Amino acid sequence: MKTYKLTIEYDGSKYRGWAEQRNARTVQGELRNALEEFLGGEVDLQGAGRTDAGVHALEQVAHVRAHRARHPDQLLRVLNDKLPAEIAVKRVEEAPASFHARHDAESRSYLYQIATRKTAFSKKYVWWIKEPLDVPLMSRAAKMLVGRHDFRCFRAEDPTKPDDSTIVVVESAEIDQEPGLIVFRIEASHFLWRMVRRIVGVLVKLGLHEIAMADFERLLAAQCGGRLDVAAWTAPASGLFLERVNYRPSHES
Repeated sequence: MKTYKLTIEYDGSKYRGWAEQRNARTVQGELRNALEEFLGGEVDLQGAGRTDAGVHALEQVAHVRAHRARHPDQLLRVLNDKLPAEIAVKRVEEAPASFHARHDAESRSYLYQIATRKTAFSKKYVWWIKEPLDVPLMSRAAKMLVGRHDFRCFRAEDPTKPDDSTIVVVESAEIDQEPGLIVFRIEASHFLWRMVRRIVGVLVKLGLHEIAMADFERLLAAQCGGRLDVAAWTAPASGLFLERVNYRPSHES
């Protein structure tokens, strides 16, 4: 049995997310089909985490365990020949038999792109907000996310993990601005279902002055409900990217 570490980028616009689903086109499903066709048998394929329908990845990581060994360069070349245009394998590396893409990950980093102008080329990868945003106020709120918090107000109910803890340790969170674009970045131990998109939605409401900083602080203190309809404010999937999966040095590229 041979174990490989794959680093993958994909445009999620046409897919129902990373994880395989019955009667749905997924990134994991396309990757499995390509692997099994080339290797001539079943493989164990698992990713570092799920991404929802329409969400993209700059560096998703997966492990593959297969009975047939191939040189990493050959595997890289063949997979990229077989995979659809929206999915690209950036690196293939031999990994220890014990390597697990999800369990060995120490943190994940996401970025979200908000366009402040109409764009002809990047519509699939941004959320265009037409009204002016108070970026300094949003930035102050983003920095408050750092630390150990109960994010129950920012999650969607996950039927596959109904009893999961809503406590998340956020390592960093910040907002950068460049001409025509606002980029929110966040790194954490793990993420709850739709957590990042709901945080972005709340930050945008704050930037539009439709809620106050006191409202944001209440949500961060896990005081949900009332007029703060976070679910309705969920940001579109188009602007969200899994930026990087972080591992201990022994598992890094």
